[in-house]
Amino acid sequence: MRAGAFARGDYALPSNVKDMSLRLIAITGVVFAVGLSGLGYAWWRLDSPMSVPESGMVLEVPRGRGLGDIVRELERAEVLGEPMLLRAYARVTGTDRQVMAGEYALEVGLTPLGLMDRLTRGTVMSYELTIAEGWRFRDALAHLMGQPKLQITLDEESEADIVGLLGLEHAHPEGLFFPDTYRYTAGMRDVDVLRIARDRMRDVLKSEWEARSDAAVVATPYEGLILASIVEKETGVEGDRELIAGVLSRRLYRGMRLQTDPTVIYGLGESFDGNLTRAHLEADGPYNTYRRSGLPPTPIGLPGRASLHAALHPAAGTELYYVSRGDGSSQFSDTLEQHEAAVDRYQRMR
Repeated sequence: MRAGAFARGDYALPSNVKDMSLRLIAITGVVFAVGLSGLGYAWWRLDSPMSVPESGMVLEVPRGRGLGDIVRELERAEVLGEPMLLRAYARVTGTDRQVMAGEYALEVGLTPLGLMDRLTRGTVMSYELTIAEGWRFRDALAHLMGQPKLQITLDEESEADIVGLLGLEHAHPEGLFFPDTYRYTAGMRDVDVLRIARDRMRDVLKSEWEARSDAAVVATPYEGLILASIVEKETGVEGDRELIAGVLSRRLYRGMRLQTDPTVIYGLGESFDGNLTRAHLEADGPYNTYRRSGLPPTPIGLPGRASLHAALHPAAGTELYYVSRGDGSSQFSDTLEQHEAAVDRYQRMR
C-alpha cells in the first residue's frame, strides 16, 4: 500500500467486502419494505368493518372484564377476524387497560379501531324513561321499578326513608320531582334518577319563582308547587291553565274554599275506586278542600313547567268558578248562579 493513499481518498474496498455491503443494504431494504407492508396490512385490518350482523348486537362488558375476554367473545361470535392484531394494538397503545364497563351497541360498519374508541371512552348505550306530568310520586316510583336496566334499590324503602336518602327539604316527597324524559345507562340506580329529577325540579321552581308575576298570591315556592299541582290535575287544555290558576288564586285571596275534586281524590289514596261521591266530599280531611280553606298540606302530583308558570302567573279576571265541559276544557263563571247553570249543562245533564 502506498503511503498517503487514505489521505488522497483513492483506497478501494476489496470486491468481496463491496458485495457483502450491497447484500446487507438489499436485505435491510427488503426487511423494511416487508415491515411497512405488514404494518400497512395490520392497520388496514384494524380499520376495516367487523362482521357485525345486519340487526346489530349488544356487547356487555361487566366491571373487571379484560380486553382478552372481550376479544375472545367476539371471535367466538365470528364478529372479529384476526383478534391478535387488536390485542397487539391495544397492548402497544396501552388502551387494553382503559376499557370501561357498560353496554355497547355494535352496528354494521363498526371497525376494531372504532370499537376500541368506544370501549375506552365509555360510549355506552342509554335508555329513556318518562315521568309524566300529573303523576303522583308513587306512580313515578312504580315506573322506575319497572325499568329492567335500572338497579333497583328503593323497592323496600318507605317514603320517609326515601326523603332521608335524597335529602328532601319536605317530609313528603310528593311534587318534588320534575316530570320529564330522562336518559340512563344499564346498572344506574333508581335513586340516582330521582336525584336528577329532584335537582331539575329545584332548578325549574327557582326559575319560575324568581320570575313570578305580581298577581301570584302564594307566599313561598312550596305553596306555588302545591297550587301548580292542582292546576295540573284540573285541566287537559293548555290554554286553560292560567285561567284556572286565576280562579284558584282569587278564591285563595278572598278566603274562599278551593273546592277541587282532585285534592279530595288524592286524600282518599288507594281507597278511591274511581267514583267520587257526596260522602267523600263531606268527609273531613287535610286534602278535602270542600271542607277546609286554603291549600292542601302538600302537592297532589308532579306538575310540569307549564302548570308551575300558570300558578305563578295567574290570569286576571273576575271568574270564581269553573266546571269541566267533558272534552278537557272548562266553562268559567263569575257567579254561583252562572256556575250552577253550567254544571247543569255540562255535568248533571250528562
